Amino acid sequence: MTQQSIIDQIAQFLAEDVGSGDITAALVPATTRAEAEVITREAFVLCGQACFDAVFRLLDRDVHINWLADEGAEVAKDTVLCRLHGHARGLLTGERTALNILQTLSATATVTKRYADAVAGTHCKVLDTRKTIPGLRKLQKYAVAAGGAGNHRTGLYDGVLIKENHIIAAGSIAAAVKAARANSTSIPVEVEVETLQEFEQALAAKPDRIMLDNFSLEQLRTAVKLNQGAVELEASGNIELATLKNVAATGVDFISIGALTKNIQAVDLSMRITLVHRHD
Repeated sequence: MTQQSIIDQIAQFLAEDVGSGDITAALVPATTRAEAEVITREAFVLCGQACFDAVFRLLDRDVHINWLADEGAEVAKDTVLCRLHGHARGLLTGERTALNILQTLSATATVTKRYADAVAGTHCKVLDTRKTIPGLRKLQKYAVAAGGAGNHRTGLYDGVLIKENHIIAAGSIAAAVKAARANSTSIPVEVEVETLQEFEQALAAKPDRIMLDNFSLEQLRTAVKLNQGAVELEASGNIELATLKNVAATGVDFISIGALTKNIQAVDLSMRITLVHRHD
């Protein structure tokens, strides 16, 4: 994402939270300054610094942030992530929005790293899906990349994924792939199949990639053998961290995991004011 797109999105998040004004922070005199620090209560992969910074940049450019850990770094429990200083009102108003986005993107990056590490040493790559939190699609996909995995298509506009209902509506796998090629020769075409019979039909239609949905390990190995490297193969559906390496060992090129973005639990972060400077 560009810096401007981040600013635009954070502005929406602040509008949701601040509304017509922070009436609680207004209890603090406007001249009061403070220092604060953000601490993690668990180990995680840090992701989302630019978004965190943008919150305070939009609220009060007088707030300064000193990061003590790098973006994408693995951080230990009880680590001080950053220190902030500036007007107390700005710190108080931005606290929740800044932490919300930082702990959500960091959670995505942290879960992703576990999956990416599980296939290390194989030629297989873990991918995300479109099962993202509404409004956070591009930011979560950025976090997936920060965690060491790859991005599937961003949305419905940058890649064709022909599924069961598309096949029914088009009449056949071959007809759907032919229509996709007719619409554009530059956009990648993928077909999702649920059986080996469908896989053979898809292989004959020559898409760029075939998604093997809920295939057993034996079926995956059979598909890889039949494919002989003709197209990219992607395994998907009910694949857990414990079974991930076995799936990768079948020879598929990609494994797509919805859990990277939809099943996350926010990292436990807290921001505490450590010093207050009152000015009359």
